[in-house]
Parts: sequence; C-alpha cells; structure tokens
Amino acid sequence: MDFLDLPEAKRLRLMNLRAPGPLLGRPGDLVATDLTIEDGRIVENDARADEVEIDMGGRIIFPCFIDAHTHIDKGHIWARSPNPDGTFMGALETVGDDRRARWTAEDVRRRADFALRCAWAHGTKAVRTHLDSSPPQEDVSWPVFRELREDWAGCIDLQAVSLTGIDFVGDTPAWRDLAQVVKGSGGVLGAVTYPVADIDRRLDIFFETAGTLGLDADFHVDETMDPNSATLRAIARAVGRTGFTGKVNCGHCCSLSTQEESVALETLDYCAGAGLSITSLPMCNMYLQDRRNGRTPRGRGVTLVHEARARGIPVIFASDNTRDPFYAYGDLDMLEVMREATRICHLDHSREDWAEAFLTAPAAACGFETPSLDPGAPADLVICRARSWTELFARPQSDRMVLRAGRAIDRALPDYAELDDLMEPA
Repeated sequence: MDFLDLPEAKRLRLMNLRAPGPLLGRPGDLVATDLTIEDGRIVENDARADEVEIDMGGRIIFPCFIDAHTHIDKGHIWARSPNPDGTFMGALETVGDDRRARWTAEDVRRRADFALRCAWAHGTKAVRTHLDSSPPQEDVSWPVFRELREDWAGCIDLQAVSLTGIDFVGDTPAWRDLAQVVKGSGGVLGAVTYPVADIDRRLDIFFETAGTLGLDADFHVDETMDPNSATLRAIARAVGRTGFTGKVNCGHCCSLSTQEESVALETLDYCAGAGLSITSLPMCNMYLQDRRNGRTPRGRGVTLVHEARARGIPVIFASDNTRDPFYAYGDLDMLEVMREATRICHLDHSREDWAEAFLTAPAAACGFETPSLDPGAPADLVICRARSWTELFARPQSDRMVLRAGRAIDRALPDYAELDDLMEPA
C-alpha cells in the first residue's frame, strides 16, 4: 500500500508509529506506539474484529501544529514591495509604505486567506497573528480578521494580537479605542517594546488596560542586537509591579544574545518569576539581525532558548513573517520551523521534549486546545515519511500526510499566481 493511501474505514488502527515520548507521557525521545481512529477521534487501542490494521513502518506522527506568532496581514507582498537592503529598518519602512498605499480590506483578506490555506495544507490547526493596528489600519484589518476567523472555524482556530509601538500606549482616546476593538474581537493586547524614557509608565498603562478588560498580552520585544535594549526585563518587572494575572508572551528577545551573560540570565530569572513565556522566531531573526552590506553576520539573532527552558520558562517556536520585507521566504510550515530551529538553536544533543515548543507550549500560552495523541483527542494528525529525527529533518517532508478528523486532506498548496493582480504597481 502506498504511504498516502489510507483505506476508508470506520475504525482504523495505525500500527508501528513513532512519536516524541513526552507527548505520550512516556520517557524517551521517539517511542513506538499504535494509534486507533474511530469517528474522527483517537480511541483506546483495544483490538476489535471490525478494525482495519495498517503497518506504518515506524513513521513519525505528531498532532497538528500550533503557529503562535505570524503576520498574515503582511504576508505575500514581497513581489510588489521587496526589502531594498534586507535590513530591519528597510523592512519597517517598506511595510509602512505598502500598508499606507495598498492595505484595503480586499487586499488584506486575500493575502491572509492565501496564507491560511498554506498553513492548513502543511498541518497547522491554530494560528495567532499580529495585526498592524496603528490608526486608521485597525478599522480595516480587525473586521477582516473577524470574517476570516468565522470562515476558518472548525479548520484553523484563529487569534489576533494588536501591533503598535510602545509609544502609542498611553492615557489617550486612541489607545483606549484600540483596546476596545481588541476586546470586542476576542483578541490579545500587544505592543512592540524598545527603549523609551518612560517605558515603565507606558507598561503600567498597558497592563492596567489589559487587566481591566480581561485581555492577555503578547509583545514584540528587543528585536535588535543592541545589548542596551533591555525591555524584556522591564516587562517582567511590570508584571510583578502591577499584579497582572493574564497570560504574557514575549517574542524575539534578540538582545539577550548580545548582553553580558550575568545580565541576560538575571533577566531570565525575572521572566521565570513573572510567569512569562518566550517565543523564538529563528528564521526571521537570522534573516534580519546583524545584517550589514558586504559583511558576514557574526550573530544568530535568536534568543536564549536553552537557558530559558532550564529556568522553567515555556519556550515556543513559530513562523513569524512570510514573503514580506521582514522575511523573504517561508510558508507557515511548522515542520520547516521545527527543522530550522533544531539547526539554528542546537536543539539536537539536548533535552528530549523540544517537540512541545511547537505543540503544547504554544497551545498553553495562547489558550488553544492542547494538541494530543491521547484517546479522546481529535484525530488531527501529521504523519511523516521518516523514522528518526535525522530522516525527518534531512528532507522537507513535502509528502507528509495530514489528517483532520481522521481523514486525509487535500494538501495541494495555493498557486502564487492567484495574487498576481495584487502585485501590480500601486
């Protein structure tokens, strides 16, 4: 039987699979397991005469993935607005120009839907996206997000985070109005933090607003190689100072990698005490950070994931940007993220539970349903033609199988040509 040819059966037992041990509550890196599917869910492996048994040849299985940090409103604009020099500032300026000139509801909706179709085909079932929310863009993108969330209900669980600079946060009508938009959309309150003179005051206002409205928080933090950018520590201390009890996630945190070791580790101690989670975006950070024309980069730009895990801080890996000025590549493929994170951050020769950073950790940080291989869980699964980590990461797994409710989905990716009319000159 061909790998992609699972028979139609009411009850299907997939034998001789391998899964990360921690996902099964068992010791070991990849451990052998069988998995039985009935009526779209995983059930107990009690042999029955009416079940169809399939030997899977030791192939690796995961629950469908969680992508906890994306930008589907920005995605797929490279063809019309490429980054002129590959730098962070080049990305900021180019995206700003493109947003002001092009981001109508139709434009955002079509590009975002294209991105979600890619994520679906690759085996992702939940996505958190940051939405550029500086006025007047919030009046365009948040209604589009609400429509997309309804359209994708039952296929991809969709969350949104407001994205503005920390200097937008204040005791102003504009800030309060945005927070109400986020609240009315069931969203998450967010901001980009960087050194400003009154950051403590602005963070206090941020957490007071989030606490009053019952919103969780998600920040872009210290996305720079400048060791003097230390707003992650400011966030952790603000959580303690304000008594904020919601979930707080911090993405990027690049400057930890360039700070004095004692300073960086002390900051992580603050984060552990404040109950923060940290999201690393290794592909985008490698692309942007420490880039100078004609000079080979010296730094990786990724944050201290091993040191964070050692302190009990939940660590998450996610896609970030796709085919926009912040990252020219990517396809919201969490297996690609897992492969590249393993190489870039040296997750191999390390602890055995890193798979959680692509599954259960982002689910807990975002409040999504926990991915599981236990009986009772939905049979939303990714099965790869690989029997070991080295086989898994040696190839792109373009022939993986994705099951939703126990049935293989059509994994055909959308054609970039669909967006050609949006790429015409403004």
